Amino acid sequence: MGKMIISLGGNTFQYFTRNPRGGSVKTVDYNDIKKFNDFAKENNIDYIIAHAPYTMNLASSDEKVRDFGYRVIKEDLETLEHIDKVYYNFHPGSHVGQGIEMGIDLIADILNKVIFPNQKTLVLLETMAGKGSEIGSNFNEIKSIINKVEHKEKIGVLLDTCHVNDEGYDIVNHLDEVLKEFDEIIGINLLKAIHLNDSKNPRGSHKDRHEKIGLGTIGLEALTKIINHPLLRDLPFVLETPNDNDGYKEEIKLLKERYR
Repeated sequence: MGKMIISLGGNTFQYFTRNPRGGSVKTVDYNDIKKFNDFAKENNIDYIIAHAPYTMNLASSDEKVRDFGYRVIKEDLETLEHIDKVYYNFHPGSHVGQGIEMGIDLIADILNKVIFPNQKTLVLLETMAGKGSEIGSNFNEIKSIINKVEHKEKIGVLLDTCHVNDEGYDIVNHLDEVLKEFDEIIGINLLKAIHLNDSKNPRGSHKDRHEKIGLGTIGLEALTKIINHPLLRDLPFVLETPNDNDGYKEEIKLLKERYR
């Protein structure tokens, strides 16, 4: 992945810790991790993002599903301790009819079981689009999870531009106001990374369908303001647009030309 992102013109990337639609994981090659750490230093690759599988749901009413999530995060965090600069990102979960408060309690309970005080990897809660019974689509829900985590210093937030747009936050016309609200509720210091995606759907649709940069309802001008905003410009930006490698290369080139 390191060599690939350099060939595409980038300096950070995201990878799934295991099958994103399943749970299987390859045997960890610690020698390969060491080689990556050296490669990252030599090529100025800053923080990368390790993404948990989509099948994980810490807020599930099914104990077996929650146990799967517990085991995934525990194993992943143990492995990530060997990578020099990495964030661990996951979708908070869906309460599947139990209610938001119960879902938040279940998420925090597992985080309190897996996060250990001396770990160097920050765990990032991703902002969601509000599809179905998703938790974490608004800043208050994210904050409620953080409030219940014992080692708060090990928690951060990843903001997905498609998700917050589809939830209803007006990042096109009122980016400063949205960031002010984030700061007042969560704290801008906890915002550690951005998923930079356009959206196929209008603001407030709660659909979560990503679009290529500049071809969606957020648009290139708004995304340009995001990458250049003084509170955001130094964060790692990761593309999750529906593209192949050639498409990503073009988007990276386009965004670097607009980065001031």
